[in-house]
Amino acid sequence: MDDKRALLDQLKIDRTEEPAEQSGLRLNVWVVGVLVALLLVGWGLALFGGGLFAADPEPVAAPTAAPTSPNTAAAQTPTPAPAAPVIDRSGEVLNASGYITARRMATVSAEITGRITEVLIEEGMAVDKGQVIARLDDELARVDLQLAEAGQRSAAAAIVSVQANLAEARRQLTRAEGLIDQNFITEAELTNRRSQVEALEADLTRLQADLNVARLQVDRAREQLEDHTVVAPFAGVIVNKAAQPGEIVSPISAGGGFTRTGIGTIVDMDSLEIEVDVNESYIGRVSDNQRVRATLDAYPDWQIPASVIAIIPTADRNKATVRVRIALLEKDPRILPDMGVKVAFLRE
Repeated sequence: MDDKRALLDQLKIDRTEEPAEQSGLRLNVWVVGVLVALLLVGWGLALFGGGLFAADPEPVAAPTAAPTSPNTAAAQTPTPAPAAPVIDRSGEVLNASGYITARRMATVSAEITGRITEVLIEEGMAVDKGQVIARLDDELARVDLQLAEAGQRSAAAAIVSVQANLAEARRQLTRAEGLIDQNFITEAELTNRRSQVEALEADLTRLQADLNVARLQVDRAREQLEDHTVVAPFAGVIVNKAAQPGEIVSPISAGGGFTRTGIGTIVDMDSLEIEVDVNESYIGRVSDNQRVRATLDAYPDWQIPASVIAIIPTADRNKATVRVRIALLEKDPRILPDMGVKVAFLRE
């Protein structure tokens, strides 16, 4: 029995050691899991986040500039921009904006209707007073002048003939008056002589009047011929050329818009001035001869001295403004009509 019990005891499983073996197995599994997790994290960082741990790249050498000569180096050296002028605005009492205008500007046209044969102007061309700017077809006008001159010569010749006859008639009258006392002629013959002299004197007076009419006709024909030549009324600059040779020009609009009413526009650059509209609420700050500082929009760093010419004594009810004329105290070819300008009225 004891031997059987001993054999049965050998076949029993000792469960007191199982918890220790299971705990060791669990520890090993946990360690293996941690290692696998670390490997996965390292692989992920190597695949997606390599840039975070990558070494700094080697610096790329900058391209070497080609050697330049001293002149080239000087040309490439940037020139510092000039500093903008400092404007003292402490003395300003009012600011406004306006435009450059010309007080003397004219669109030149012919005094008669005619066909243009020659145009002698271009935009930007300077002209003097009386300079020819265009010519019209004057063939008919020349013929009229020749006809008037012929009539004048005919009237002058008739006067010479009548004067000769009158001189002869007066001599005969003088002889007749000497013979009447000697009864060599009758009283009727003497009266006839006197009548001839009076008639010739009347003819002479009429022919002299006709000669004056012929002279006036010559002057008129010559004036009409001169009207075919268009000249500049004053010295200035051509700002617009509106006609070409072959077109019809007329002082009045005609022909349904196919007739030119002007050949060109002349501006007297010495008559340029500034016109600004000042709000009527501040017009009290402006006075005659007040000093003004003008600045063109095209040249903002250029200050032009100016002064008030006149305050137009009327207001624009639509804009509630008063127009002010300002004289430019400096003349410069850069100042052009219709340029925008800003002005500052200065304290007296």
